[in-house]
Amino acid sequence: MSLNKQEILLSSGTNELEIVKFEVGCNIFGINVMKVREIIQPVEITKVPHSQRHVEGMITLRGEILPVIDLFSFFGVEHGEEEEKQEKYIVTEFNKRKIVFHTGSVSQIHRVSWEEIEKPTALNQGMERHLTGIIKLDGTMIFLPDYEKIIYDLESETGVNPYEVKDETFDQRRTSKKLVIVEDSPLLLRLLVEKLNEAGYNNILSFENGKDAYDHLMNMMEDGTPLDQQIDLMITDIEMPQMDGHRLTKLIKDNPLSNKVPVLIFSSLITDDLRHKGEKVGADEQISKPELNELIDKLDKYIMKKD
Repeated sequence: MSLNKQEILLSSGTNELEIVKFEVGCNIFGINVMKVREIIQPVEITKVPHSQRHVEGMITLRGEILPVIDLFSFFGVEHGEEEEKQEKYIVTEFNKRKIVFHTGSVSQIHRVSWEEIEKPTALNQGMERHLTGIIKLDGTMIFLPDYEKIIYDLESETGVNPYEVKDETFDQRRTSKKLVIVEDSPLLLRLLVEKLNEAGYNNILSFENGKDAYDHLMNMMEDGTPLDQQIDLMITDIEMPQMDGHRLTKLIKDNPLSNKVPVLIFSSLITDDLRHKGEKVGADEQISKPELNELIDKLDKYIMKKD
């Protein structure tokens, strides 16, 4: 199953997304279509000695060697003989990498609004650590895994830190600059703030979704004071419950009181195919996770020139 992105491509800034629905045991999950390259039948896997326990091995697809992550194993779900007949490999691309997820049956594509996506709570029996949201659709609960965190945790177990900043030195000039960061993943937000603090950016206001950020920024401008006189720059993710980063960027850039503030999109969805979506809503820069050094370079480019 190949996905024609042109047929399902949404207009930028509408606060909507398309999800591919799939099963893992009795649970139903979803993944943003923009992360999916294609869906294929399971193929022969080459086992890799001493690999992480949820990594089944590697496959070769059109000349590329790709890792396969078993979501049954990851979420601790058993799968029987009948389920095995329906299993699929979802080939994804995000964070500048291609990764294959081994899932159960894959069904249709749904269009939903980010407003319909709820933040998971601690009542999800620990699963919330790897969920970015929950959708209630036609009486069914659909879980949206945090695929970036899944990869981060798997790599961390092997001693790899994809968000490590190399040779970044503290710069005193950064300390007076005020940043706004919008990122729904608690782990990535903590890592981002920590690394920016180490570089000297320690005046940071953070939000876990675009709606909370937008409401706060609008309140800051209630007396008519332009936003660029109150903050220096905003960094935003794209995929977030309530309001996504493209919608947030569009609202900021369409408002005469806030459109001078530089907006940097820092997301796993920055690819050649999708970059035009950020350009359309007025983003000043788009950096792919986990390139923190590049993000800091771009921050300096926009902030230091104001002095």
